[in-house]
Amino acid sequence: MKRYIFLVAIAVCLLSCTGNSGAGNGIDLLDAAAFRTEIAGKPVMLYTLQNENGMTVQLTNYGARIVALWVPSADGTHKDVVWGFENIDGYLNTADKYCGPVVGRYGNRIGKGRFTLDGKEYQLTINNGENHLHGGTGGFEARVWNGSETVDKQGNPAVEMTYRAMDGEEGYPGNLDIAVTYSLTPANELVIDYKATTDAPTIVNPTSHVYYNLHGTSEKSTDSHLLTIHASHFTPTDAGLIPTGEIRPVEGTPLDFRKPHAIGERIGRTDYEPLAFGNGYDHNWVLDKPAPSAVTLAAEVYEPATGIVMKILTDQPGFQFYAGQGMDGKEVGKRGDRHNYHSGLALETQNFPDAPNHDNFPSSVLRPGETYTQHTVYAFETVKR
Repeated sequence: MKRYIFLVAIAVCLLSCTGNSGAGNGIDLLDAAAFRTEIAGKPVMLYTLQNENGMTVQLTNYGARIVALWVPSADGTHKDVVWGFENIDGYLNTADKYCGPVVGRYGNRIGKGRFTLDGKEYQLTINNGENHLHGGTGGFEARVWNGSETVDKQGNPAVEMTYRAMDGEEGYPGNLDIAVTYSLTPANELVIDYKATTDAPTIVNPTSHVYYNLHGTSEKSTDSHLLTIHASHFTPTDAGLIPTGEIRPVEGTPLDFRKPHAIGERIGRTDYEPLAFGNGYDHNWVLDKPAPSAVTLAAEVYEPATGIVMKILTDQPGFQFYAGQGMDGKEVGKRGDRHNYHSGLALETQNFPDAPNHDNFPSSVLRPGETYTQHTVYAFETVKR
């Protein structure tokens, strides 16, 4: 039988208090007591999953959020490759509320917060200039989900987060019931499975909005990471980062990552309009797929200094890469690390931004009797090159 460690709430505190840091390879677990509180009358908890290799993920049900992810590195230790805070107050008070959560009901942007469904126009919350971003001012990231320990279909340890988004919440129609399950495999894969149903026609596009840094510290820039994106096209935008509806080849542009490039190599190309609009990389790539719902390798990230490789597989049609140009070093996170400029990558599997307003984009409509699903894997390896 596979040996797994499943730690929840008080178990996490006991490990920390007794000096046991998980696998004993530099892992410093967050304390469950630092996350235990109530928000809007609902209890907030910390959950920990660990596999037999020592890979460890810690989650809170506030925003269905990943707060720590320890993976093996080439020097034999483990590195925490997501940035964030050591307690719930950090997440409640941060200027960047999109560090680690599931965002939605619609992740990414919807132009002017408007869309038409079955002949009726809906107005969503405006929270990003004149547009709607990541579900609005009180989206999934600001909600306390119901969390429970479980196992996946393969018997791997897992945590399921569930939430009911009410009809009219942030302007969306229909009551939406969503479940997000995080599981950890013996192959060092963090698997995220989404499932949602509705009682009225609506739109849905949730995604995980974690900031990754394969150095294991936000004190170091991710510009040194080598990135590959398996996409021949992207969706250009206007100055407000709303897609124009065009699907443009990446050939000959700084957005061509079909072969590995250091992220910092071309990021300053302000002579290229899409990079100027995003102040760097903040774009949606159209993934190359043999079939629309096929689970394929979307992207690979490698940091030579640590030997950590992250591979992202998904059944989604799009992939958003944001390079952290909004980070300014003012906030201090875990272990006293500052969240410096270009210190975290958002790597989001998704439908295209503003898809409800473009007939040539994949549909984001969910109707009663249908089930929305998404399957995404963040797989980690260690190599020396």
